[in-house]
Amino acid sequence: MMGNMRLGAIEAKFADLIWSNEPLSSAELVKLAAQELDWKKSTTYTVLRRLCEKGIFQNEDGTVTSKISKQEFYAVQSEQFVDETFDGSLPAFLAAFTTRKALTAAEIAEIQQMIDSYGKEN
Repeated sequence: MMGNMRLGAIEAKFADLIWSNEPLSSAELVKLAAQELDWKKSTTYTVLRRLCEKGIFQNEDGTVTSKISKQEFYAVQSEQFVDETFDGSLPAFLAAFTTRKALTAAEIAEIQQMIDSYGKEN
């Protein structure tokens, strides 16, 4: 299991910039972060280093790429949340989720389809 990969809102926007534009040079990333986030070069490098230490991205020879996809990253985030908040129980999470937000017929059908296909795989 990967370590703590939580991102603050600003880090998440920065990560999205990388995922949307990779592979990109660290110089291009500095320009992009300046345009999109109004960051100085030092801020970009500090946050990039932190996200590399978390194992999300890598900066090799001045080229920034992801080590895990955006989809994988959010899967890990979801898993950690369910583990920490609901003792790993997906049914408990769904029960809590649906007490405040009714599922639409389309959402129910989609979840049922996921369950059915998962059942066939295992």
